[in-house]
Amino acid sequence: MSGDTLFIGVVGKPSAGKSTFFKSATLADVDIANYPFTTIKPNHAVGFVRIDCVDKDFGKQCDPREGFCIHHKRFIPVDLVDVAGLVPGAHTGLGMGNQFLDDLRQADALVHVIDISGSINEKGEPVEPLSYDPAKDIAFLEHELDMWYLGIIRKGWEKFVRAVMQEKGNIAKAIGKQLSGLKVTEEMAEDVIRDLGLDAERPASWSEDDLKSIATGLRKRTKPMVIAANKIDIPGADENFERLKKEFSDYLIIPCSAESELALREAAKHKIIDYVPGDSSFEVLEPGKLNDKQSAALDFIRKNVLDRFGSTGVQQTLDAAVFDLLKYIAVYPGGVNKLTDQHGNTLPDCFLLPEGSTALDFAFKLHTDFGKNFIRAIDVKTKRTVGKDHLLKHRDVIEIVADR
Repeated sequence: MSGDTLFIGVVGKPSAGKSTFFKSATLADVDIANYPFTTIKPNHAVGFVRIDCVDKDFGKQCDPREGFCIHHKRFIPVDLVDVAGLVPGAHTGLGMGNQFLDDLRQADALVHVIDISGSINEKGEPVEPLSYDPAKDIAFLEHELDMWYLGIIRKGWEKFVRAVMQEKGNIAKAIGKQLSGLKVTEEMAEDVIRDLGLDAERPASWSEDDLKSIATGLRKRTKPMVIAANKIDIPGADENFERLKKEFSDYLIIPCSAESELALREAAKHKIIDYVPGDSSFEVLEPGKLNDKQSAALDFIRKNVLDRFGSTGVQQTLDAAVFDLLKYIAVYPGGVNKLTDQHGNTLPDCFLLPEGSTALDFAFKLHTDFGKNFIRAIDVKTKRTVGKDHLLKHRDVIEIVADR
């Protein structure tokens, strides 16, 4: 996998269903995807985001080189990391705290798996369903991350302030550099300082609360979060879900049943059902092969999860992280005269790019030489020639014309 693959951290406290979520999201027919898993650290695996494949627009069936396509739904790989279980005080090094935060450093976005049924307490121990308030878990993770960012800002604070006051240095630059390992840039630091109305010339006058607000602002920009409200099928959990949606209205919160998704993907893998991850239904292929227990389990999932919530939520959560939070688009390389590569594979590649990417950005993504020797691009769907500054759209198919 290339170094610029999107990187999603899956976080949550013990027993919230984080590992089940991770497993259900990455199982996705490993035998179809045919991935070199050996190249990925043990707690990394490949997950997939789903789009409507453009092959249908051309009346074709694509042959993905990475990922897979079922019923014209294309699944594009992203890197998922299952982050060590969280305990309160992680930022001070408690539990697996330091390991946990190191795993998150490079994450582009986070999926926070919470037990929406309130059947585990703050330590992840089982309690009576609905007796614990899952809102506490969201607040707790925010606090841990903010304190982590704050700790890193504090490390060089006195030195930065002196340098800025004596040499008329730039405080945003100093903060950006100090937090660059967390994907913070100087521009982000400038934005946050401006939004908070702080005097960039006089950082010595900033209070501890100001520093904490800077930490929060930078954390929100560099670690945006989608919340997977897991165990939604437990009676009463949907009321918690509705309440948290109101209480945390600035978050995407998605109802989720990771156990149901895992069961459906396992059944599909064994050809018992036809199921596309993210669909609102499935078809039993061999009813005769099901024992009573399996039959009952599939009926339960159909009735209590798919019919009520429209999906198990696992696929929707990953899609939301990449397309809604990070605002990425999917773009295919292709030719006006042929959609196949030299091996005869139709639309073998599909790339995720940040919104606002241009034809030239795409050329560089395909190969440095294409970018350097760019002449023009062609929008394959409209057959229109476009220049290097042309903004790409989601599901575009683009031919790059470059000097040899």
